[in-house]
Amino acid sequence: MTERTPLLHYRLSTSVNESEPRCPSPGQAPAQHPGNPRQRSAQQRQPEKLSIFFGVVIPTLLSMFSVVVFLRIGFMVGHSGLYQAIAMLLVAYFIICMTVLSVCAISTNGALDAGGAYYMISRALGPEFGGSIGIMFFLANVCGSALFVLGLVEAIVDTFGVPEDGSLPTSAYQVLPSGYWWSLLYGTGVALLCLLVCLVGAHIYAKATFLIFLVVMFVLGTVFVSFFAVHPRTIVLPGSAAFNPAANGTGPAFPTTANFTGFKLDTLLGNLWADYTVDYTTNTMMTFATVFAVMFNGCTGIMAGSNMSGDLKNPSYSIPRGTITAVIFTFIIYNMLSIMVACSCDRVLLQRDYSFLRDINIWNPFVTVGVYSSTLSAAMSNLIGASRILYALARDDLFGKVLSPAKKTSHSGNPWVSVLLSWFLVQLVLFSGKLNTIASIVTIFFLLVYAAVDLACLALEWASAPNFRPTFRYFTWHTCVLGIVGCVVMMFLINAIYASASIAFMLLLLLLIHYLSPTSSWGYISQALIFHQVRKYLLMLDVRKDHVKFWRPQILLMVSNPRSSVGLIRFTNDIKKSGLYVLGHVQLGDLDTLPSDPLQSQYDSWLSLVDHLNIKSFVNLTLADSVRHGVQHLLFISGLGGMRPNTLILGFYDDRLPQDNLIDPSLSAGQSADPSDSPRDAERQPPLFHFASLRGSGDGQDGGEFGDGKVLGPREYVAIIADAVKMLKNVALARDFNGFDRARVLSPPPSSPGKGAVYVDVWPVNLLRPDSCSYVDTCSLFLLQLACILNMVRAWRRATLRLFLCVEEGRSVRGSKEKLGQLLKELRIKAQVYSVPWDQQVALHWQRQGEWGKKPPPSADGVKEQRAEPEEEEESEGDYVNSFPSNATRLSDDYLSAVNKLILDSARPAPAVRFLYLPRPPADTSRYATYLEQLELLTRDLGPTLLIHGVTPVITTDL
Repeated sequence: MTERTPLLHYRLSTSVNESEPRCPSPGQAPAQHPGNPRQRSAQQRQPEKLSIFFGVVIPTLLSMFSVVVFLRIGFMVGHSGLYQAIAMLLVAYFIICMTVLSVCAISTNGALDAGGAYYMISRALGPEFGGSIGIMFFLANVCGSALFVLGLVEAIVDTFGVPEDGSLPTSAYQVLPSGYWWSLLYGTGVALLCLLVCLVGAHIYAKATFLIFLVVMFVLGTVFVSFFAVHPRTIVLPGSAAFNPAANGTGPAFPTTANFTGFKLDTLLGNLWADYTVDYTTNTMMTFATVFAVMFNGCTGIMAGSNMSGDLKNPSYSIPRGTITAVIFTFIIYNMLSIMVACSCDRVLLQRDYSFLRDINIWNPFVTVGVYSSTLSAAMSNLIGASRILYALARDDLFGKVLSPAKKTSHSGNPWVSVLLSWFLVQLVLFSGKLNTIASIVTIFFLLVYAAVDLACLALEWASAPNFRPTFRYFTWHTCVLGIVGCVVMMFLINAIYASASIAFMLLLLLLIHYLSPTSSWGYISQALIFHQVRKYLLMLDVRKDHVKFWRPQILLMVSNPRSSVGLIRFTNDIKKSGLYVLGHVQLGDLDTLPSDPLQSQYDSWLSLVDHLNIKSFVNLTLADSVRHGVQHLLFISGLGGMRPNTLILGFYDDRLPQDNLIDPSLSAGQSADPSDSPRDAERQPPLFHFASLRGSGDGQDGGEFGDGKVLGPREYVAIIADAVKMLKNVALARDFNGFDRARVLSPPPSSPGKGAVYVDVWPVNLLRPDSCSYVDTCSLFLLQLACILNMVRAWRRATLRLFLCVEEGRSVRGSKEKLGQLLKELRIKAQVYSVPWDQQVALHWQRQGEWGKKPPPSADGVKEQRAEPEEEEESEGDYVNSFPSNATRLSDDYLSAVNKLILDSARPAPAVRFLYLPRPPADTSRYATYLEQLELLTRDLGPTLLIHGVTPVITTDL
C-alpha cells in the first residue's frame, strides 16, 4: 500500500525555520547575574564553542530542508510546471537572500550574544521592537515545535497505526492504536524526548543534529541515485471516495495509477507548463499563490545559524559564511530535484501522490526515515530555540518579574527553567490536535521577524552611525527595502487576516513595553535616525526664505530657579505654538577657577523637570561672570540654523517672595486635578530634582523666575531688555505667574462672577505714551498675535479675547471701534472690542507735562515724583515731546496709579491673563531704575500679566 501524507506535512516546515538551536554557554550569562565570579569563570571554560559547520551550516540546512525536500517538490512541479516552479524558487530565494544579507551585516558589526534574531533586533532598534519581536519569535518557535511533533506523530500513525475507520490493516506493521488521545500520548512522548535532549544541553543537541544531518544527506543521495537506478514503473495512487467524484457519479473518475517513466523528453515537455488542479488531500483548488505559499515555507529557516550566536567560536566570522553556504546548497538541491522529477514523473503522479519519492526509491523506508529524522530535528530545534529566546528576554528584564525565573541556569550554563517553560507551552499547544491554521500564523511570525531584521539593518544604514561598520559589505539600503517588501508581501499572500493580526499584536506589545519597561542602556536607533533627519532638515530650513505668514514664536525663557517658576514654564509652553521653546539658565562663575564644568551635572535635573511638567522644551545652561552676559550668550548661541529664539521672556523684577511649587504639590501649577496624585508627586520630587533652595528675602524678581539673590540689580535687568531689543528679539516680562495654575484658572467655580467664563485681556496701546495712541504698530500687532496664539491652544479655546480701546473725549469712538473691528476681521482674530474712556488719566499726564514746561521740579520733595537724574532737568521742551525717554521720565505716580486702576476697573470679571504693551527701555542708562519703577506701578495687583514688546512683523492679511 502506498502511504498517504496529508498536506499538513508540507505546511509543517514553516516552523523548522527558526527553532535554531543555541547552546546556553556560560558566556551567555549576563554580567549582573548573581553568582560567584570564580565559579562563573570556571563555567565559561567548560563548554566548547561550535564551529561554522556544526553551529551554522547543519542547523540551517536541516531547518530549510525538513520534510519539504521529500514531500513538497512533486507538489510544486505537478501544479505549477517546471518553468513556474523555478520562477517560484528564484523569487523565494531572492526574498530570503535579501534578509540573509541583513543578517550577515548586523552579525559582523560587533560582538553577538545569545538571542539570535532577538538580540540583533533589540540592540539595533531598541527594547520596544526587540521585546515585541522577541515574544513573537518565542511563540512562533513554541508553536513550530508543537507542529513538528504532531507532524511526526501523524506520519508515524499513518505508517504504523491501525486505521481509524475500522478497516483491516493493510500492513503487518500497522499495530499502533489510533485516535485523538492516542496521538496526544505519542506527541507527549516525542516532546519529552526533545525535552530530555534540550535539558542535557545544546552540545548534545548539536551532536544529535549532526547524526540527523548524515541521515538526511544519505537519504537525499539515495533519492538522486534512484532517478537513475530505478526502472520505469507504475505506481498506485493514494485516494478515497471522499476525493473521487466518480464514486457517487458526480464527475469523472480520477486515475488510480501513474507512471514513473525515467528520463524522457516527452515527460519533460508535459511538465513544463502549469496545470493547477484540485489538491487531493484538501479538495481545494490550487493557484499560483497557494502553491507559492506552501513552497515558500520550505525556504525559511535562514536564522538557525544566527540563533546559535551565543554558542559559536566566532559568530561574526561563522554566521555570514555558514548561512550563505547553506542557502546556496539548498537552492541547488531544490532546483536539481525539480528538474529531475519533471523529466521522469508523469504530471498525474506529481499531482496525486505527494510521497512519490518513497515509491520510486531504491528502498522505500529510506524516505520515511528521512521524513522522521528531519521532523524530529525540527521539533528539537524549535524547542531549544524557544528556550534560548525566552532566556534572553528574561535576562534583559523587559517584562520585570514575570520572566525572572527564566534566568536560572544549570552549573554548565544551560537555562533549564526556560527549557521547561517552553516545553510546557509546547505541551499545551499539542492539545489542539492538528495545527494547519497555526502553521500559517507561525510562518507569518517568522516572516515578520525577518522583516524586522531587514528594518534594523536599514535603520542602521540610514542613520549613518559612525559605529555601524560591518565587515560584511555586500548589502545596501536597497537590499534591506527589498527584503522588507518581500517579507510583507509573502505574509499577506499566505493569509492576509493572520498577517494583519500579527502586525497588530506586535504593535500592542511594542506599546506595552514602551510604557512599562525600564529605560535601556543599549542605545536607541530612533535617536540616531531622528538626529540624522533633523540635521538634514535644519540645513534645508533657510532663514532667507522665512515669510511672515509662517512666523511662529521661538521662545527663550530665562529661569533662575525652577522651583518658583512652574506656572510660567507651563504657560510659556502654551504660547509657543509648535515653535522652539528653550529653558535658559545662567550660573555665575568662572571656569578658570573651577576644577570642572558645574553645569554638566545639572542637566539631568532640568530634563527630569521637562518630563515631569510634560512640556516640549529644550534646556540650555551657561556659565558667565554676570547674568547679563549669560543672557547674551544664550541669545547668541541658542538654536541652530532657522530654529533660533526670536522672543525672550523674563520674570518680572519685583519684591515678592517666591514660592516653592516643586516641593509643595498643592501649590504646583502642574499638579493633577486628582488630589490623590499629590502625595505621589511629593514622594518622587526629591530624587528627581536637585535645584537650589529659594532665597529667603526678596530682591525683586517675581518669585525667582529670573536672577537669584542680589546677583541681579534693576539696572542690569533693564539692560538685558535693551540688549534683546538691540538684537531684534521680541521681549516679554511676566509678572505674577508664580502661583499660576492653568487648571484652576481655566475651570473656575460656577459660583464665581462671570459664571465660569474665562477671559484674556489685551491692551494694545503704549500706556506710557498717552500722546501716541496707535493700535496698529508692530508692537501692538505682536500683542494681538500672541493673544490669538494662546486662544488657539486646546486648553484655552473656550477663553474669550477682550480688546480694550482707550479713547479721549472729542474723538470718534464709533469710528475707532469700527476701524479696529475691521482690522481684527482682516486678521481673522475673534475678539470683543471695548471702548474705555481715559480723559481723567490723560489729564493727569498733561498736567504733569505742563509743570515741567514751567519750571524744574523742586529737588527737596519731588525726588520720588520726578524719578529723574539731575541732568534730565536740563532737557529742552522739544526733547520730551518727541523722545520717549524724556516723556516717560515725566510720568507721575498719580498718572500710573490711575491707569493701573483703570485697567482693574475696566475688566469685570477679572481675566485669566493680561497682555500689555511694553515700551522700549530709555536710551539713557541712568533712567533704567525709573523705567522699572514705572512698569511696577503700572502692573501692580493686575494678576498674571505679560508686558510685551515686539520688534518684528508677525502678522499679515495676505493669503
